Amino acid sequence: MDPDLILRWLHVIGACVLLGTGAGIAFFMLIAHRSGDARFIAQTAGIVVLADLLFTTTAVIAQPITRGLLAWWLGWPLTEGWILASLVLYAMAGVFWLPVVWIQVRMRGLAQTAADRAVPLPQAYYRLFRIWFACGFPAFAAVLIILWLMIARPSIGWG
Repeated sequence: MDPDLILRWLHVIGACVLLGTGAGIAFFMLIAHRSGDARFIAQTAGIVVLADLLFTTTAVIAQPITRGLLAWWLGWPLTEGWILASLVLYAMAGVFWLPVVWIQVRMRGLAQTAADRAVPLPQAYYRLFRIWFACGFPAFAAVLIILWLMIARPSIGWG
């Protein structure tokens, strides 16, 4: 099999994992949150944290590696407009994703404590959820735009 095809395939798989895991995590956390059930939220958040650790983190690490190797193999400079734009968006997504990981761990802990004590979820949980929810939009939008850039490879001039 040709290295170009293997690199493209690995890069696309990584992009699918980022998009799919992100969408899945958002869906499951939102459904659990809407239930208001601290035990269900804690269990769901535990699975979400594990999925982020196994899938999202792996893809986050693999994407720049496959991107760099693919660009090198095809002779595309990393300063090419659409590649540079995707790198900036990738960094932006990371800026929003990293706090979300910590927030999910914290929300899991708060929900587990509430479930163990049979008390309502604390206000800190709801504050963290609002931040988690708000961080998801720019991160998810950045990933969607990066996917579009990968497919369209538009000519983007930087001055």
